[in-house]
Amino acid sequence: MNKQIILFCMICAIKFSFLTAQNSSENCEPIEGKTWGVVYNSVGKIHAESNHRSEIVTEVLLGMPVMVLNRDKGWRKIKTSEGYVGWISESIVEMTHSELKEYNQKRKIIVTSLYTHSYKENSLKSAIISDLVMGNILEVKGRKGNFFKVIYPDGREAYIKKNDAVHFDKWLNNIKLTEQSIASLAQQMAGIPYVWGGTSSKGLDCSGFTKLIYFMHGVILLRDSSQQVKTGKLVDEKGDFSKLQVGDLVFFGTKADESQPQERVTHVGIYLGNGRFIHASDYVKIASFYPHDPLYDAFNTNRYLRTKRILGSINSFGIEYVRENEFYTKN
Repeated sequence: MNKQIILFCMICAIKFSFLTAQNSSENCEPIEGKTWGVVYNSVGKIHAESNHRSEIVTEVLLGMPVMVLNRDKGWRKIKTSEGYVGWISESIVEMTHSELKEYNQKRKIIVTSLYTHSYKENSLKSAIISDLVMGNILEVKGRKGNFFKVIYPDGREAYIKKNDAVHFDKWLNNIKLTEQSIASLAQQMAGIPYVWGGTSSKGLDCSGFTKLIYFMHGVILLRDSSQQVKTGKLVDEKGDFSKLQVGDLVFFGTKADESQPQERVTHVGIYLGNGRFIHASDYVKIASFYPHDPLYDAFNTNRYLRTKRILGSINSFGIEYVRENEFYTKN
């Protein structure tokens, strides 16, 4: 078996067992006052513990609200909108309840390009303020030429090309959540590298990929494949791929047996139709369940577990519209 595949499987197996990062610090400051925060970097890294040597378990994107649970010097223990818990160093502006309410009521834009930049002036020749990735959310103050004028949560001002973003409220209310829109966006990410804990278009892990695709359709999924498999409607668990629909989540891992009494879900992808699925392994790529297909993936076909359907299951356990999530509607 290919050594790279074996290593990838081992990494996913470790990730499977991690549901929420635990607080290892015994000397945390009592939490009061500013119990909310908003991410101000394009991508914020969340660690399992309050030190840079600890595992990066997930990421949060610019403009996303988080709940502040605890403090340890320069670190903040936070909870994300899907309930994931971990530690972040800087990257957030802390807010009170009333400040978050005010923030949520401001006019914003959401970045829809995979990757872009913001600029000091409304010109591509001006100084770069920061990079930006798909799903970043920024307050908008107006337009100037072919640019939006935006303000970061930490107060920085910049300009973003208008064709890289849309108004957040308009986006929320006009999303076309269809099988084909999911497949189309997923395929736009082909070639993006696999990054452990990644949830952005800079780099993603398997469940970070499925999570981002659905987030850009206005839907919040749980973070890990071992969590996502517990959501949605069961479609198949016998390998009858004729039952699957485009946009379904396909799960992989190890079935329970005498040597391993508990099933282990370690990988997830998105079904594209005709026996093909797209997933993040060493990079985002298309594979097939069918041996006659040149994209046949024997390794993942042999460890297929089941398929769950998200479409038609929104607002059931673990699946929620962004517009109805309390972090984005806090008032």
